[in-house]
Amino acid sequence: MGVLWPLEPATAAKHRLYQRYLDAWWPILLQTSQRTGYSRPRVTLLDAFAGPGRYEGGEPGSPVFILDRLLNHTAVDRMNLTPQRVHLVFIEKDRARHEHLVSELTGQFGNLSELPVRVEVRRGEAGRDSIAVLSELHAWGHPILGIFDSWGSVNVPLEVTRRIARNRSSEVITTFGPNWFSRREELNADVLDTVFGGRQHWAPAADEARPDERWRAWLGTYRSALRRAGFAYQLQFRLVPRTGQPLYLVFGTGSDAGLKAMKEAMWKVDDRDGESFQDPRTRGAQPVGQLDLFQAFETCDPELLELVAQRLASGSAPVEAVGQWLLTETSRWMPTHALKAVRQMRQDGSVVILSSGKLTSKSQVSLPAAA
Repeated sequence: MGVLWPLEPATAAKHRLYQRYLDAWWPILLQTSQRTGYSRPRVTLLDAFAGPGRYEGGEPGSPVFILDRLLNHTAVDRMNLTPQRVHLVFIEKDRARHEHLVSELTGQFGNLSELPVRVEVRRGEAGRDSIAVLSELHAWGHPILGIFDSWGSVNVPLEVTRRIARNRSSEVITTFGPNWFSRREELNADVLDTVFGGRQHWAPAADEARPDERWRAWLGTYRSALRRAGFAYQLQFRLVPRTGQPLYLVFGTGSDAGLKAMKEAMWKVDDRDGESFQDPRTRGAQPVGQLDLFQAFETCDPELLELVAQRLASGSAPVEAVGQWLLTETSRWMPTHALKAVRQMRQDGSVVILSSGKLTSKSQVSLPAAA
């Protein structure tokens, strides 16, 4: 049929990240609150570039593993799944891939209309049809997770992400392919206007001539677009496999719980392919991978030390403020990492403690004064 392609190492790692995140996302939104007894009336997951459902080597595509992971979740008995309450929407533009996806889903799960959740497999275009499908399913006013994993050009208008951002308890994950940042001349400027919200927002990134900085400029530009769309928090990161091309992801959420859940998912993704998640701010230190070296060797990842130094370059701060910055502004680091990093940096002489007494989260720290 010619619709399948091989599963790249970075894509496999990305899928494990999705799985880990959804393992946390579903029960957070679907379990009844033990404190209040409240149960959300509807939750929708939108996979807007669904693909054919299977890779060349037989590995499942995102619609297959998303549905399988939900139906076989360890907390499924407490999530009250019903077709009225839980909607999974898969959109695929290509006719052959759409037909293959329907075949894959029905082959594995049987008659989709008999499942305990509503599964919609639509042939359509993500940018044009996402809002209409979500409206048809009465998703607005309830939590939505939009996954825009295009495997190429990100042609989703900012209006789509803006609508999701302004919807309660909703999030987006957008993926940029490895060649996206070097193919700007192939995209219509009007298309970029719709994606980034106007030429004035993306023109500086287009003018970046340094190859090593181009991807950072474009990724930061998209992160800014999500901020303007209304997402309080935006994580941006580069997934680098041991072999093959990297992938770039931007995550938008308005929820503290969603922010922490995504970072925890990153720390749970194993390094069987030798991949690592890099923060775009990192320009010197190379991260060592997903192994938590704090537990293994009581030493800090060089990326973390570089990022803390970058934060302190803008001025002294309490350790807890550095930790909050790590949470909201860096790709994978958590508030608890700040104190451990500062402790090592003090030993190395790369920070000074301005407060008296024992080093704690309340201690004021700074970079050493320039000689």
